[in-house]
Amino acid sequence: MATVNFRPLHDRVVVRRVESETKTAGGIIIPDTAKEKPQEGEIIAVGAGARDEQGKIQPLDVKAGDRILFGKWSGTEVKLNGEDLLIMKESDIMGVVG
Repeated sequence: MATVNFRPLHDRVVVRRVESETKTAGGIIIPDTAKEKPQEGEIIAVGAGARDEQGKIQPLDVKAGDRILFGKWSGTEVKLNGEDLLIMKESDIMGVVG
């Protein structure tokens, strides 16, 4: 796992998609053209947090290394160090897996 030279701001996180299975439970191989992009990922970088009404920084509930689920259309796709990643707000995350 390569480190990313990118620090997200505020309540944003950088996510690496986790590849989905290429076979169904019955053993049928799914071609690349029929696969949907996975909605599960691993957080590789987090921002410091968002400011509340009093100006205090509220840290995020997630941390680097967490496996998360996110919405189908969440985040912005970017390419950093040759790797396809997503940058999204913490509010786009549905939950932590495990």
